[in-house]
Amino acid sequence: MANQNNETPPFSVLPEDCIAVILSFTSPKDACRAAAVSKAFRSAANSDNLWERFLPSDYKIIIGRSVSPVTYSSRKELYLMLCDSPLLVDEGKMSIGLRKPSGTKCYMLCARQLRMAWKDDRRYWKWTSLQESRFSEVAELKRLTWLEIHGIMQAQMLPPNTNYTAYLVFKLTKHHYGLDCSSKAIINFEESRDEIGEGETSSVYIVPQGSSRRVPIRHVDGRVSQNRFDGWMEIELGSFFVNGEEGYFHYIHMRLLSMYGWKKGLIVEGIEVRPKEVVELDLKRGQTSFKT
Repeated sequence: MANQNNETPPFSVLPEDCIAVILSFTSPKDACRAAAVSKAFRSAANSDNLWERFLPSDYKIIIGRSVSPVTYSSRKELYLMLCDSPLLVDEGKMSIGLRKPSGTKCYMLCARQLRMAWKDDRRYWKWTSLQESRFSEVAELKRLTWLEIHGIMQAQMLPPNTNYTAYLVFKLTKHHYGLDCSSKAIINFEESRDEIGEGETSSVYIVPQGSSRRVPIRHVDGRVSQNRFDGWMEIELGSFFVNGEEGYFHYIHMRLLSMYGWKKGLIVEGIEVRPKEVVELDLKRGQTSFKT
């Protein structure tokens, strides 16, 4: 379309592949916005060439690990599918998805993949299925004093030079108790799966103090659980940086430890690892936005 001086807008004469390359230096969110600029931009913003660049470089390997067939008509459809419905992989032991704003990988280890004190003893844990869980099994705590939940990932699974945060994903039964005491969340890198160091420790509360007694929750010195969009709850275990060089072949140990009093009613789905969200304040609009 010509302007008032009968000059052709520069981008309109570019081939679709060139526009797609330009858009690939932005983000998936910006590419979707660019589709409204013109027909040429819309075609480029929906092209397989562009969304191939936004997908992880090993996305074909990830699809090959899926427990169910993966069908899609375009790379954009595949990208959005991985954002909205993480794939179950490795015989259902793990799920892999993408963060929609950035395309960065998210992982969740199922409860069976976690190291939990006495997890195979039926006196303390009950393994059951829930319709709302992505995994075939979840673990329900029957009664225990020493609560230890430990997830392990190889740092090489995550993209280098990226900040990540680990979360315990869980539910509570109607008659839970003993979960409002302070617990320890520990994150550390080690050279092996079995070597466990002290790591970075913080205080967390699975159930905020006072909430189980139906009295106002008092201020606590530590992180508390939050509700998730999928109906589950989560508690942050800690954040870490995946170094692209030193330590890239190490293991990430993510632990929750609670040692005091009898506990009951915790339903563990798994430990999720996803890119750390950075809260930025838009001073011009007075709004808060999230970036990954």
